[in-house]
Amino acid sequence: MADEYRTATIGGREVPYDPEQLRKISEHPCYSDKACHAFGRCHLPVAPRCNIQCNYCIRDYDCVNESRPGVTSRVLTPEEGLDLVRRVVRDFPYVKVIGIAGPGEPLANPETFETLRLVHDEFPHLIMCISTNGLLLPEYIEELAKYDVGNVTVTLNAVDPAIGEKIYSWVEYEGKRHHGREAAELLLSQQFRGIEMAVAKKMFVKINTVYIPGINDEHIPAIAKKVGEMGAFTFNVIPLIPQYKFADITPPTPAEKREMQDKCAPYIKQMRHCARCRADAIGKLGQDVQSCVYQQMKDEKTE
Repeated sequence: MADEYRTATIGGREVPYDPEQLRKISEHPCYSDKACHAFGRCHLPVAPRCNIQCNYCIRDYDCVNESRPGVTSRVLTPEEGLDLVRRVVRDFPYVKVIGIAGPGEPLANPETFETLRLVHDEFPHLIMCISTNGLLLPEYIEELAKYDVGNVTVTLNAVDPAIGEKIYSWVEYEGKRHHGREAAELLLSQQFRGIEMAVAKKMFVKINTVYIPGINDEHIPAIAKKVGEMGAFTFNVIPLIPQYKFADITPPTPAEKREMQDKCAPYIKQMRHCARCRADAIGKLGQDVQSCVYQQMKDEKTE
C-alpha cells in the first residue's frame, strides 16, 4: 500500500491518493505552482447561461481585449469544443487540462455535460476540470464523477449570509428567483453541500474568493478557515475587478492581496500564481495562445 499510494495534505491532514489522482495536482497549472511553468490548460467556453447575478460580474462574450473571468471571444457548441481540444492537443502537447469555466455557470448549461462526455470519451487521459458557483454542485456531483472531473473550483465569497447578500443580486434555483438574505442562505447551503460531496469523492477542490474591500475583506480569513476544515485543497484570493454594482470600489493592491493570503495561509494552501483566466483561455498561465488558435480556426473556415 505504501508503495502504491502517496498522500496529499488537505485540511491539515494527510489523505491517501493513488498516482493517477495525484497527477491531477502535479500536471494542473492552477493546483501546482510548479506545474504552471510546464503544463497548460484549455478552457472550453460552452456555457453561456448563469443562475446567479454577482454584483461584480459583467459577462461580455465577444470581447477580445479583456483578460478576466466571464469573457470569451465566442461561445462554442460541444462539437466545436471537441474540435478545439483535438487542435490544441495536436499543436500544444503541454496542455494537460481541459476546463469549463463559463462564460456563465457551467452546471446551469446542459452543453457542459455533453462537452465533458465528448472530450472524456476521446481523450480519457486529459485532466477534466470545472469551475462553478456551487449552486448546482450537489445535484451534479455524480455526473461530474462519471466523466472523471477530478478538479473542481468553487467561487465562495462569504460564509456568512449577512455578507453574502451584499454580493449577490439574485439566485435562481428550481425555477424561482431568490433575493437578499434568502438568496445568500440558499447559495451558501448548496455550496457547503457540494464542497463536502466533492471532497468525499476525492476530488481536488479549489476555492476562489473575490477580495472586495469594504464588503468581505475582514471576512476572508474566516472563509479560508472554514473551507480548510472542510477539506478543500487550495485557496485563491482574487482581487476585485471594479465593474457593475461594485464599479466604484477601489480594488486591493498587490501588497494587500499578499497580506490577505498570508492571513489565510495558516488554514489552507494558498494559490499565489493566479492569472484570472478568461473563459476561453488556452496555454500556460500568463502565456495564452487562444487568439492565434481561434484565428487559425477562423481562417480555415474561410478558405
